[in-house]
Amino acid sequence: MRDDRSFIELKARERARSLLDLGTYRELLDPFEGILSPWLAPQGIVPQSDDGMVVAKGTINGQPAVVIAIEGTFQGGSMGEVSGAKMAAALELAAEDNRNGIPTQAVLCLETGGVRLQEANLGLAAIADIHAAIVDLRRYTPVIGIVAGTVGCFGGMSIAAALCSYLIVTREARLGLNGPQVIEQEAGIEEYDSRDRPFIWSMTGGEVRYQSGLVDALVGDGVNAVKGAMNDFIAKGVPEKHRTDNYQWYLDRLTQFDTRKQADAEQIKALFAGEEKA
Repeated sequence: MRDDRSFIELKARERARSLLDLGTYRELLDPFEGILSPWLAPQGIVPQSDDGMVVAKGTINGQPAVVIAIEGTFQGGSMGEVSGAKMAAALELAAEDNRNGIPTQAVLCLETGGVRLQEANLGLAAIADIHAAIVDLRRYTPVIGIVAGTVGCFGGMSIAAALCSYLIVTREARLGLNGPQVIEQEAGIEEYDSRDRPFIWSMTGGEVRYQSGLVDALVGDGVNAVKGAMNDFIAKGVPEKHRTDNYQWYLDRLTQFDTRKQADAEQIKALFAGEEKA
């Protein structure tokens, strides 16, 4: 059945539901469980009853699956103690299922600015758990990451995205270690103007990340397009070599870059041109 809705415009819960087989969606620790961050209210921040993290079980093409989706409109999709623990635990349970003969697939919808500053240490610890869980799970089944909306994927969660077996983006997506506002604050507006949208997308947008070989699929903004790419990567199975296995190749490339010059999209694409070497 065709679904022509904009994937970007869907909330996290709708994204997860759209990726699972019709009628199989079952949410774990849903809003009625009242799983709140204990750290936000004391700082005058209204918490959310699922802490902005949706964990859904169901099937994809008839096979058991878990879809984990971050709500980018809540605290910029930032990761705290509770939301991070929900994602890490879901990934760990999926790995345990695979070890027990239940081949559970995993899809991550990533819309996040990284760690939640109000919960920095606890959030960072949770993100480290997420990294470890992805590396464990991807031995058994491809872990597929999707970055679709303009919140993008930054901070420690950009490392989580890089650890995925396959990564899907739209043109509207952004992916980078540090967000534009953080770079501007530290380096100055002359170096990086966070209000210059064409410049920002030319550096960290989905299109340049795809052309640089840092993601695996660039798709249009539509549920069908995203699901099609997801299904293609599920069918491919676990890759023989993950992108992060070739870390030395990337480190060698980065040492060649002249940081005295202002980077642009063409320099970025040229930097990562050519085949990765093991």
